[in-house]
Amino acid sequence: MKIIEKTLVKWDEAYLHEECPSLTPYLIDGEQDAPIIVVVPGGGYGHRAYHEGEPVAKWLNENGYHACVLRYQVAPIKDQETILQAQEAIITVKSKRKEWGLSGNNKVGVLGFSAGGHLTAVISNRYQAVQNLNSRPDFQILCYPVITMGEFTHEGSRDNLLGPGAASELIDSYSCEKMVHSETPPAFIWSTANDQSVISMNSLHYADALQRYQIPYELHIYQDGRHGLGLADDHNYTKDWKNACLRWLSGYIAESGE
Repeated sequence: MKIIEKTLVKWDEAYLHEECPSLTPYLIDGEQDAPIIVVVPGGGYGHRAYHEGEPVAKWLNENGYHACVLRYQVAPIKDQETILQAQEAIITVKSKRKEWGLSGNNKVGVLGFSAGGHLTAVISNRYQAVQNLNSRPDFQILCYPVITMGEFTHEGSRDNLLGPGAASELIDSYSCEKMVHSETPPAFIWSTANDQSVISMNSLHYADALQRYQIPYELHIYQDGRHGLGLADDHNYTKDWKNACLRWLSGYIAESGE
C-alpha cells in the first residue's frame, strides 16, 4: 500500500494520477492516542469524489481525529479487487501507527460515502489477518451508503463492482445486510429520505441487520438532501450529521476506555 505524502505532492494531483491503492495521511500534532479514521470517498465504484475525501479528512483533523484518505481501484475492477485493497488499507494504517509517531494503540475506524459506504460496510464484516494485525476496523461510519446489491441497490455501483448481469450468488455475497454477524463493529449511519440515487432503504436494512445481532448503532434519516452531500455544509438541517457523528464518536471512545 503506497503512502502519499501530502507535503511532497499536491493531494488533488495524487488523487487523480497516482496508482491505486494508496493512502494519504492527515495527522495532527500532539494527539498520540487519537483514533485514526480511514476516509473512503464514494463515486459508484466508477470514480472517487474529491469532496468526500480531503475535505472530510480536514474536518476530522479539526475535531481531534487523525485521518487517511483511501485511493482505491474503480472500474474496471477485476474480481472485486477493491475489497482486498480496502482491507489492506486498514492493516497498513495499524502497522504505521508507531512510525507516524503515534502511540500504536490508536483505534482505527473507517468512514465511507455512497459506494465508499458499501466498501466500508464490506470490510467491517469481512476481514483478514497479516502477521499479528487484523483488518477489522474498530468502528464504521456510513454516509448515505450503498448496502445491498439486490433490491434497492444503486445499479451503477453494482455493475462496476460485480459486472453487468452478475449471478444471484454474487449479488447475495456482496449485499452487506447479509454479512452482519456477532463481531461486526459498532456503526453510525445516516441518509436522507429523498435521496433518489441511493434510497434510504439501504441504511434501514443495514440497521435492521445490526439490531438482530445486537450490534451498537446510531441511525439518522434526514428528511431533505440530494445524494452526494458530503459534509453538507450548505444544508441547514442535514449538516447536523457531523455534530451527531462527533457525539457518537465521543460516546464510543468513552465507552471503549480510550
